[in-house]
Amino acid sequence: MRNPASKGKRSLAAAAALAAAVTVGAGPAGIGGAAVERAPFIAPVDRARAEVWAVGDGADGSDESIAVARMIAGSDPDRFLYLGDVYPRGTAEDFAERYEPSYGRLAAITAPTIGNHEDDNRAVGYDPYWRAAHGRTPPSYYAFRVAGWKLISLDSQIDYDPGSPQIEWLRRRLRGPGNCRIAFWHRPRFNAGTNHTGGDGSIAALWDALQGEARLVINGHEHNMQRQAPTQGIVQLISGAGGDRQYGLDRSYPGLRFAANSTPGALRLRLAPRRARFAFVAVDGRILDSGTRHCKRRG
Repeated sequence: MRNPASKGKRSLAAAAALAAAVTVGAGPAGIGGAAVERAPFIAPVDRARAEVWAVGDGADGSDESIAVARMIAGSDPDRFLYLGDVYPRGTAEDFAERYEPSYGRLAAITAPTIGNHEDDNRAVGYDPYWRAAHGRTPPSYYAFRVAGWKLISLDSQIDYDPGSPQIEWLRRRLRGPGNCRIAFWHRPRFNAGTNHTGGDGSIAALWDALQGEARLVINGHEHNMQRQAPTQGIVQLISGAGGDRQYGLDRSYPGLRFAANSTPGALRLRLAPRRARFAFVAVDGRILDSGTRHCKRRG
């Protein structure tokens, strides 16, 4: 059953060419299942140290989104996780006019996951945009390695019930020793925000499959920054302050360890074998919250 809530940089001068590219060749390949195994959709980073940034909910064409994207690009990251939502509806025009001028500069190193805003226009917006960036239609879910960690992109807009193709694929990807894994998708399981109050309990199947097999889960959807206490051995981080207007917070929410909704910013990960250091960074460079997660062996 479907349960949705309904190191290269691309210059701004490429926006016009990309706008044309994202209007043709659309197709829904990958929806409901992983693509046929070929070369990985996102290339691995085999060095012993790597920097990854993550944020969502920012592709609205605002000055704030451009500032966050510029901050991330200025650190010369190895990979960038865009956690979903291109406003207002994720059409080809929205990608060309609102995503490309900001986060488009990071397209060549971006590992995307789809948000609810672009889901209905996946075939004409999300799919062709990322096909132009990476040379193939994005799988609904996929994995890649960075500095000894396996990063797993999942899709909270398609079926993730127990026994679904996505869950079965995930369980296969979790085979093997260790828990050096980081999963990311759009809608959070737990949420202290006041817009999508309490989080999405239907996500439990994804969360339960990751129990004991991952150390971090990263989401967007709620327009702020949050860190939850470990649950089933996993720390959930919400990085949804990518530029769009921010949402309120219930600071009494059980398990909430950090929250901010007064500044745009993004999540930075510094990865090394068996260690992940994370920090929420405001657009002015201030570290708002930080921590470290260790893992056992390479997963």
